[in-house]
Amino acid sequence: MLNALHTRIIAVMAFLVAVAALSAGVGWVGYMSALDQLEQRGQSDLALASDRLTSELHRYRELAVLMADHPIVAATVDGDATGVAELLRQTADKTGSLDILVVSVAGRELASASGIGAELHRQQPYFTRAMDGALGVFHLVHSRYGQRTFLFASPVFSDAGPVIGAVIVVVDVDAVEAVWRGARPTVFFTDELGVTFISNRSEMVFMAREVGMTTRSATAEYAPDLLRPFMTHSVVDRRGRAVWTVQGQRYVPRAALHLSLPLPVIQMTGEALLDVAPAQLLALLLAGVAAAICLAFGAMLFLATERRRTLADANAKLEGAVQTRTAELSRANAELRHEVGERTATEAQLKKAQSDLVQAGKLSALGQMSAGISHELNQPLMAIRSYAENAESYLERGNTDIAGQNLGRIADLARRMGRIIRNLRSFAKQESEALTDVDLRSVMVAVLEMTQARAKSSGVDIAWTAAETPLIVRGGEVRLQQVVLNLVTNAMDAMEGQKNVARVEIDVEKIDDRVELRVRDTGPGLDEPDRIFDPFYTTKQVNQNAIDQDEVGQNGMGLGLSISYGLVQSFGGMIRGRNHPDGGAIFTVTLDATHPREAAP
Repeated sequence: MLNALHTRIIAVMAFLVAVAALSAGVGWVGYMSALDQLEQRGQSDLALASDRLTSELHRYRELAVLMADHPIVAATVDGDATGVAELLRQTADKTGSLDILVVSVAGRELASASGIGAELHRQQPYFTRAMDGALGVFHLVHSRYGQRTFLFASPVFSDAGPVIGAVIVVVDVDAVEAVWRGARPTVFFTDELGVTFISNRSEMVFMAREVGMTTRSATAEYAPDLLRPFMTHSVVDRRGRAVWTVQGQRYVPRAALHLSLPLPVIQMTGEALLDVAPAQLLALLLAGVAAAICLAFGAMLFLATERRRTLADANAKLEGAVQTRTAELSRANAELRHEVGERTATEAQLKKAQSDLVQAGKLSALGQMSAGISHELNQPLMAIRSYAENAESYLERGNTDIAGQNLGRIADLARRMGRIIRNLRSFAKQESEALTDVDLRSVMVAVLEMTQARAKSSGVDIAWTAAETPLIVRGGEVRLQQVVLNLVTNAMDAMEGQKNVARVEIDVEKIDDRVELRVRDTGPGLDEPDRIFDPFYTTKQVNQNAIDQDEVGQNGMGLGLSISYGLVQSFGGMIRGRNHPDGGAIFTVTLDATHPREAAP
């Protein structure tokens, strides 16, 4: 009996050991599986946070490069600092930059958005790299601003090629962090020294893996008293994952899965700490369930029944979680479809509004020319009447030759009137066809016929010499007429009332596979060339009486050039305006040239 009891005890102990081993194995497998899912979600969250940071900083990288090419900055480096301080202040205010500096090749500050300082940049790594012709990146706790900063230094090249200075854009790291501070999971970005410089947890900032290291490198600089140790203990599993035990951090999980992602663009490493407490809890639950099942398998039927109930409850919880997650995904999908539908409808409304605006611009232009066109049609009508009466008299006298000449003149005048009316009808219709091959010469002839009356009444001399060969470009004939008509009428508006000679010069030149149309006037020029294509920007006076009398286009609502800009962009071309060195303004329209199928008559 003692042997049987001893055997049963040994069997029970062996069973319990086996149950414990199996439970531990199940718990470990469940823990690894939960870590796998946690790692997948964490990698996505870390990649998203890293992309958001790099995108935000990339804005300032591009700003440094663009400012380095600005003519005022180049003039400042050459010794002419006129207007650079205001330019830097406005740019810093609009872009949210902490400061923008212009530095000479000797490292001395020439201009700054916040005032020129005494700081010498010559020995700094970012400045050295900029002097080598590359983009310098550096981060430090800047004593001048008293906060964490990112510096982007872009070289300024001379016309001959060598670097003659640099533009430094200073970024406020606190402003970058403010958008996602406190978000989950815990994310921080460390540099090559292992120091946390950016994080969504303020207590993580300036924590270093090794406090006794050098505090200056090619990308970072710190004061030694700022750095603090991480206070972590890493546990690495067979798959290379590290679980950190963090102490003394209130808003950082005590046990966390550590993930990292290299970010060579900003010379940092993105890191995340994901709370593993749910995974540990899941592992304990799985181990407990396994132990319960094993114990219930060797126990009574009651324990087996309890085991089935426990499994049913666990299954219900899992199914409920799956259903909840499925419902969330379905709602998210429905919201996404709704948003896509709204954006599609908004885009269609925008296209219709743009089309209506273009048509309104054409009708406005026709309204401006109505008086002149009426005069242009009235003269041939009066001449036709006179020639008809004379022809009747000559026929009564038997002078058929002279009567035939009068009838020929009547036919010529009728063709001229028909051509004017045909151009107006073609211009007034709302064109919706795709891009085609258009002869620029016919466009110019139609525009000159529509503007001839106003030019004559205003005393404007229009100089245009038609090319001997066809100039075929890609575009829409009516829309291209509207662009040219806007430029010609704007030129005449600019010279209205001036005492000197009013002249509009139009010339066309084919350069390789592009055709350039240039319209120049002898008016006062452009006050703000950079704003001429902005909607509702105009130098003409608008009054309520003009609006009541439907003379908006004449008084200027600032839409003509904006519409022309959009039309030329839709052709795949480019339009720009500037002041001519000899006075007046000149507008250039560049379009894609095509080869004509056959020569135009």
